[in-house]
Amino acid sequence: MIAFLGQGRMGAPMARRLVDAGHKVTTWRRGTGVSAAEAVDGADLVITMLSDPAAVREVLAAALPGLRPGATVVEMSTIGPEAVRELRALLPPSVGLVDAPVLGSVGPATDGTLTVLAGGDLAGCREVLPVFGSVRELGPLGAGAAMKIAVMSALVPAQVLLAETFAYGEAHGVDRGALIDVLSGTPLGALAERLRVPAAQTRYSLAHAAKDLELGAWEGASLATAARARLREAREAGLGEQDLTAIVDHAGGRPGSRAVPVNVPAIPATNGMYSHAVRVGDMLYVSGQAAFDEHGNIVGEGSMAAQAEHVFQVIGHILADQGATFDDIAFIRTYVTDMEARAEYGAVRRKYITGTPPASTTVEVSKLFMPGLLLEVDLIVALRPGSR
Repeated sequence: MIAFLGQGRMGAPMARRLVDAGHKVTTWRRGTGVSAAEAVDGADLVITMLSDPAAVREVLAAALPGLRPGATVVEMSTIGPEAVRELRALLPPSVGLVDAPVLGSVGPATDGTLTVLAGGDLAGCREVLPVFGSVRELGPLGAGAAMKIAVMSALVPAQVLLAETFAYGEAHGVDRGALIDVLSGTPLGALAERLRVPAAQTRYSLAHAAKDLELGAWEGASLATAARARLREAREAGLGEQDLTAIVDHAGGRPGSRAVPVNVPAIPATNGMYSHAVRVGDMLYVSGQAAFDEHGNIVGEGSMAAQAEHVFQVIGHILADQGATFDDIAFIRTYVTDMEARAEYGAVRRKYITGTPPASTTVEVSKLFMPGLLLEVDLIVALRPGSR
């Protein structure tokens, strides 16, 4: 039996390929009421196709009680070799692990023409993987994940480069169609044709492309880092769920040359009247953060320490989204309703801000925007060049 733990556009057609090939398949996705442990119970082969490294770790950790000794986990998401090594440490020694991310989008997933980049011992899955397409056996565990990131570190920046090339041409009176016709006779021809008309249906989302470059744009990777900045800007402008080719409509102008709103899905949404933060160039201006949850309820009511802890956790999510840390905070301003509780606040703040202290202002106010809130914190952050 095969357990397929998947979500998104690729998961359904890949699971269907297995069923059509005659395999008994149990599928799992979020929100069905079936736990991951229940889904993998008794399975010889467990396949994961999820959005990012955090999702894979979360789902496989939840599946651990149901994994039987001798089973093989085939991780087919794009998560990078470091995350694969973390999974190997997470899984019991009796459970095999293969990393096998794929090249291709929904069409090839449906047709079974993906390219499977496999690393590790394939003994437990060699007969199954060809259901998805051609299989390249690349070496030890992690080799497939590394190959996928290496390939995307070339393909994605190349598409961003072409989008900027089109923007340059249009700014100088060059017809886009004519430019693509000329490029078609060069090694960039196939990619230029892909960008001629942005895809109406999402094959490879811009948000996933940004995530792939976040995994691959290591320090010193100047082109991938610049492309990542452009994609993050487009994602934060609302293009994340569109196909990567939508970047052609966002490439005019210099990245970071205007105010770009930042709204982070990992924390409670705003009321629509403000953004979690706004980035201008390499500066990030973070709105006042207070201790309330996604339902608008106060967290840690009556406790300065509990509210401060929540606020700094939220700030940590915003910083991480922009590739920053607490060390990058240039200015922090805190509003408290009771200055006598500043020692409790300070103890929490020192847990998070451990390096050179930023410029700082603390102000006592009579009340904040929601009854029961004891503090609100806003920030100015100096982003590292290329971290966006």
